Amino acid sequence: MEQATDLELIEGCLNQDQAAWELIVQRYKRKVFGIAYKFTGRVEEAEDLTQEVFLKVYKALDSYKKEQDFSWWLVSISRNACIDYYRSIKRERKILTHGLDKIKEFKFDGLSPEGSMQAAERSKSLRQSLGSLPEDLRTVLILRDLKGLSYREIADQLGLVEGTVKSRIHRGRAELAEKIKGIAIHGV
Repeated sequence: MEQATDLELIEGCLNQDQAAWELIVQRYKRKVFGIAYKFTGRVEEAEDLTQEVFLKVYKALDSYKKEQDFSWWLVSISRNACIDYYRSIKRERKILTHGLDKIKEFKFDGLSPEGSMQAAERSKSLRQSLGSLPEDLRTVLILRDLKGLSYREIADQLGLVEGTVKSRIHRGRAELAEKIKGIAIHGV
């Protein structure tokens, strides 16, 4: 069986052929991942970015012009997604700085001096544990758990898809729980 051309696969996708879409993803996943990895330097972030690129490509397929080279078009979308990612990281850093400061604001009214000291130590440990998380996980946790934003609000603010936000929150909470468990075991 002859291998389908990109144009034939795109036509199939536009006609709701799921197999055609899977072939496009299979054909170009490595290329997109390579661009994302070069940009981020981290496997998990590159995987998230790759997923976002293919989501953007799928949504934009009807705007693809047949006279364009599909590979070039895909690389262009990948690069733009990387630029968007960079911009969202800059926004995350601003949010992050404000969010970590919020942990410092916890009040210990009504506690004994000893209780206040222990609570302050726990707060400091939590701040350090949160600060040691990868930036992408730390940011979504701050937005969700400290600022109380919805998944949709976080996705909109960071320019991500909602599924990526949920995934990062889940991973972030799991990593934070491990770090806090380690602190509790070591007696803080």
